[in-house]
Amino acid sequence: MPLLADSFSSPVRPVLEGRLGAISAAHPLAVAAGQEMLVAGGSAVDALIAAQAVLCVVAPDACGLGGDVLALVHEHGHDCVAVNGAGAAPFAMRVASADGADSITVPGIVDGWGQLNSRWGRLPLATALAPALRIARDGFPLPAPLAITVATHRARLLRGGAGAWPLLSLAAGERFVQPALAHLLGEIGDRGADGFYRGSAAAALVAAVRAGGGSLAHEDLAAHATDIRAPLTVRFGNVRVAVQPPMAQGVLLAMALQGLAKPRDLGDVPIDHVGIELTEAAFEYRSRVGEGAALLTHDLSVNLERAGRKGGPRAYLHTAGVATADAQGMVASSLVSVFDDFGSCVFVPELGITLNNRAGGFTDGANSAAPGKRPVHTLAPALVTGRHGTVALATPGADGQVQTLLQIIERVFRRNEDLATAIAAPRWRSEGGALLIEQGHAAAERLATLGHQLQVLKPGDVRFGAVVCAGTIDGVPIAVSDWRRHTWSGVT
Repeated sequence: MPLLADSFSSPVRPVLEGRLGAISAAHPLAVAAGQEMLVAGGSAVDALIAAQAVLCVVAPDACGLGGDVLALVHEHGHDCVAVNGAGAAPFAMRVASADGADSITVPGIVDGWGQLNSRWGRLPLATALAPALRIARDGFPLPAPLAITVATHRARLLRGGAGAWPLLSLAAGERFVQPALAHLLGEIGDRGADGFYRGSAAAALVAAVRAGGGSLAHEDLAAHATDIRAPLTVRFGNVRVAVQPPMAQGVLLAMALQGLAKPRDLGDVPIDHVGIELTEAAFEYRSRVGEGAALLTHDLSVNLERAGRKGGPRAYLHTAGVATADAQGMVASSLVSVFDDFGSCVFVPELGITLNNRAGGFTDGANSAAPGKRPVHTLAPALVTGRHGTVALATPGADGQVQTLLQIIERVFRRNEDLATAIAAPRWRSEGGALLIEQGHAAAERLATLGHQLQVLKPGDVRFGAVVCAGTIDGVPIAVSDWRRHTWSGVT
C-alpha cells in the first residue's frame, strides 16, 4: 500500500515494523524508555508517558514538569479522545507577560500523566516514570546544543532564581545529575498528581512564583483539572484527521486541510502555493480558536495567481513530540512543552524544574488575558485514520506545527507518497511575511514567480520541525522519525 510502499528505499529514516509496539520521539533515550514499557506489557500510553518523562529530564529547555502535555489517544474499536493537560492563568493574575513570574500558567503535564495512566495505562505510573527517574538520578552527558541554549538564556535563568542549578555550571559533555527532579518523579510515582499539586511540591511552586512577583496560589493548583473530550475531525480524501479542540490551535490545521481537500484546477500552480495561502489565511483566526468547530464553516480564500503574503504565523521553535502504537491497536500522538526555551525561566530549586511561560500565548480579542483562563495553545498533534489503520503525527515548531503537518498529510494522503519519503522531503514555513524554504525544494522556483518572498535555508534548519510518527497499518505497529533534530524511532 502507498503508506508503506518501498519505505526502506529512504536514504534517511525507514519505516520500522514492530510486533509488540512502536514509538517515535524527540530523543533516542525517550524512545528506549517507551520500548521498555512495551516489552514489560505496557500500552501505547504507558510508552507515551515514559518517553515524555525522559524528555522532561534530558530536554529541560523544551519541556518539563513545569509545562503542559496535549495528546490524542485512539483505542481500537473506540472513538479518538483528546487530552488537554494545559493549565489556566492564576485566579489572582494581574497582568499576563511573555516572560518571568507573570507569564506562568498552572503546569498541566503531571495531572495529564495521571489521567492518561488511569484511563489507558496497563502499568503503574511509577513504572512508567522509572526510566526518567534513573536518568535524572544517575545523570547524562550534557549535549552541546543544550549547553549553547543555557548560555543563550543565562541572564533569564539567573533572573528566575536558577543561579544554583548545576546545569548553569556545566560544559558540554559533563554529566548533568538532577537529584531534586529524581525525587519529584518518585513522589509522583508514589502519590500520583498529589505529589505535585499538593504538599511540599506545591508549596515550592507557589513560593518560587511569588518570589518573582507572580500570583500563582495553592488554590490554582488545587483547582486544576485535565480537559478530556472529543477531538475536532475533518475529512481529507479517504481519511479522517483528528486534531486537538480548543484551546489548542489544531482547528487551524483542520481549516487548512479542509480547504486543501477542495477540488481545484491548479494548472502549473504547485499545491504548496495553495497550502501556504491556506495556512496564512487560517492563522488570521488564531485569536478565535475558542470557537472550535464553528470555524470550519469559514471558507479560506486562495489566489492561485499571486501570493497573498498576509504576514504568516510567529516564530517560536520549541516543544518535543512523542507518538506511540501497540499491538492491540492503541495509537497516541502527543506534544510536551514549556513554551519558550526554559519557559518563564522561573526556577524551583526544591524540584529542579523551570516553569512555563504559556501566558505569553494570550493575544487579543477572544484570546485576551483573564484570570483563570487558558490561552490559545500552539501544541497541535494529529491522528489520521483510514481503512488501513491509524497514524499519529506531531512536530515541534509552535506555529510551524500546523504547516509541517499539513505538508506531511498532503504528501501521504493526496500524492500517495510513503511515510518515509513524505517526512524526509524538503519543507516550507511561512513566517512574518517571508517564506522559509529548505534548499532543494522542487517547487521553490515556481513559488518565487508567484510572488512568495523566499528565504532559502539549509536542509534541517530547526524551523522546519522534527516529525514523530507511529501507528498501526493493517494491524502492524509502525514508526518512522524525521532525520531533522534528534528524533528517533524504535519497535519491539
